[in-house]
Amino acid sequence: MTNTALIAGAGGAASKRLIETLLADPGWSVLALARTPRQSAGRLTWIAADLLDGPACARALAAQHAVTHLFYTSRAKHGETGVESIEDNITMLRNVLDAVEPVAAGLAHVHLVQGTKYYGMHLGPFRTPAREDDPRPNVPNFYYDQQDLLARRRRDWAWSASRPTFIYDFAPERARNAVTVIGAYAAICRELRQPLDYPGSAASFDALRDMTDAGLLARAMKHIATAAACRNEPFNVVNGDVFRWRDLWPRIAAHFGIEAGDARPFAMNEWVRDKQPVWDGIVRRYGLAESRLDHIADWAFADFHWAHSYDVTSSTAKLRETGFTETLDSAQMLLDHLTRYREARILP
Repeated sequence: MTNTALIAGAGGAASKRLIETLLADPGWSVLALARTPRQSAGRLTWIAADLLDGPACARALAAQHAVTHLFYTSRAKHGETGVESIEDNITMLRNVLDAVEPVAAGLAHVHLVQGTKYYGMHLGPFRTPAREDDPRPNVPNFYYDQQDLLARRRRDWAWSASRPTFIYDFAPERARNAVTVIGAYAAICRELRQPLDYPGSAASFDALRDMTDAGLLARAMKHIATAAACRNEPFNVVNGDVFRWRDLWPRIAAHFGIEAGDARPFAMNEWVRDKQPVWDGIVRRYGLAESRLDHIADWAFADFHWAHSYDVTSSTAKLRETGFTETLDSAQMLLDHLTRYREARILP
């Protein structure tokens, strides 16, 4: 049997490794739906449409009768306040469903990518490790509306959801990535002969955290969308270990050959504003590809990434029970991603 995956939001954080993972299996072909398409090749076909435009989605997908699995990885444009548009996010998902369902008679599964904001991690301390059946915080959240839409609407197809935490990856095309935030920040500290101070609070430095590797997430998404035990259920997807930034910080500093500092809270989005000349010097010194700091890393995201002065962890017990048992060492994963950026001459 050949499966055809439609990945809606194919330029996002969760989609790059998913495309690779599915295409590594000869039983899959991929339709990548994005506002800006890329070059199609082999079993990968790129399709252009604005998900907020229902008629445009319908036209773009009118001939895609072979779709068996929809992976919905998109989200409306947002800032780093933690509050995201329910109306836009519901409209986008509904537009894709309205376009796919009438033409894809073999649609078997719809998978939705969520996150730990489902548990209110952006609101304040919450029950940890988070479990999929924890009560929803009594606040608006587009994740709830999207999941409820799928649960009400499902017909001959099943639904599922994955809930990663912050996604880490080698993704030069994406600035909203903690790997490049850490790498660029450490490189500037080294250039200025300063220790690598932790930019969050002391409580954040000591809180328990977990990570989600993009490749592990992709493999989990494929499993969840095809395993009978995962039908009509949500699942946390994290690397499977926990860490404290205080313990990991010396290893990051050592990777760049500098001293590890202590917690010194400051706004990175403000700190970085006069650092472009410093970065230009780093680019010249190490022969890096020319770049702007705001293209390398999203500094407003950096402030959100380290803003939580409480534990942010999720249980993967439910996912393990379905047969997906892969884990990663988060510290080594981060260092490996930093090394890939160094080898690509993007970070020093």
